Amino acid sequence: MNFFEELEWRGMLHDATPGTKEAMENGAVTAYIGFDPTAKSLTIGNYVQIMLLTLFQRSGHNPIVLMGGATGRIGDPSGKDKERQLKSAEELDNNLAKQVEQMKKFLDFDGENAAKIVNNHDFYKEMNVLDFLRNVGKTLTVNYMMSKDSVKNRLESGLSFTEFSYQLLQAYDFQCLYEQYNCTMQMGGSDQWGNITSGTEFIRRNTDGKAYAATTPLLTKSDGKKFGKSEEGNIWMDPDMTSPYKFYQFWINADDADIPKFTRYFTLHTKEEIEAREAELADDPRMLKKLLAEELTRRIHSEEAYESVLQVSEILFNKKASNDYLKGLSLEALETISAEVASFELNKADLLDSINIVDLLCEKTDILTSKGESKRAIKNNAISVNKIKVTSDEMDVNITNLIKEGFIMIENGKKNKYILIFK
Repeated sequence: MNFFEELEWRGMLHDATPGTKEAMENGAVTAYIGFDPTAKSLTIGNYVQIMLLTLFQRSGHNPIVLMGGATGRIGDPSGKDKERQLKSAEELDNNLAKQVEQMKKFLDFDGENAAKIVNNHDFYKEMNVLDFLRNVGKTLTVNYMMSKDSVKNRLESGLSFTEFSYQLLQAYDFQCLYEQYNCTMQMGGSDQWGNITSGTEFIRRNTDGKAYAATTPLLTKSDGKKFGKSEEGNIWMDPDMTSPYKFYQFWINADDADIPKFTRYFTLHTKEEIEAREAELADDPRMLKKLLAEELTRRIHSEEAYESVLQVSEILFNKKASNDYLKGLSLEALETISAEVASFELNKADLLDSINIVDLLCEKTDILTSKGESKRAIKNNAISVNKIKVTSDEMDVNITNLIKEGFIMIENGKKNKYILIFK
């Protein structure tokens, strides 16, 4: 695999410094991308850069993941219209540890061109402020730093010296990696171009060395909105922050026009495989979404998570799903369903004496508003308990109705689903 050819057909190359492509033709090179631990999980937006490192490694080169233990304490002004709220050192360290564990899933840390994880806090923890100003701050002029978009775009709204100095830290990071790991290339999103080229300038001035830069376009959706967000907010790669089901649904609900771009950015299939699949399914964009959603859910979460997603989808959308199917669901699937539909927590002890279905519908929960409404719904065959129609308003619900010892599903009509959680 030729790295730059791969980026070009995927539409993932925005810019590169002169000579970068040629430098990579003479053998394996080492490159890095930085990630600041501003949250306890990476987002699907970060996955663009993880894919860049993945393709880089699969092309035979050596990737470095630089975790921003230091830069996370400062805050990158790039792409921000106001000053960040600084996070505590403890929170950043906890975030970093969790992100490192996530990173280990996506790159190969063994073998000939094994990936490395480096924490840039190691570059600064023994450095005092005077050393920083003499050895780092002296390298670039204020005029040079002011010419970068990340600075220019913030001058009207205000920019503290703290965030102004971020450019120096990122540039010095590159120099340290160049000197310690023979890292000659930095990659990132196009909004990082100014910071990255400041690093190549650091290496030129302070070491007489030659370093390179390459960036990806900022990925946006067809409506112009930022990629990686839903109406509820960020799509996280931590299943406790965005469930695998919500993650899967993000791709299923994507605009048809975005799928060719998303497929090229995120699939590991070849150009020929992608083009053949697109030709075969030209009239079925939903299947293209399902294939992409399946691949990414398996890779980012797990095979088990994907199977759970299918179970949840079956219960929520297949009208023919049976009581036996519901009883066979995993605990993970039931917990996911309870997060996707209206749910109520009840006392399991109440089931020992049984609860009349009418009381359950309108007193123990507010699924319906009155006993009269509840009885009418039962008479009209609208109410189901665990996928079984309720035929009498004298029916009792008890401990034997529990699924996985803690759940009961109630349905009112075809669309209204509820999960009762008994504790």
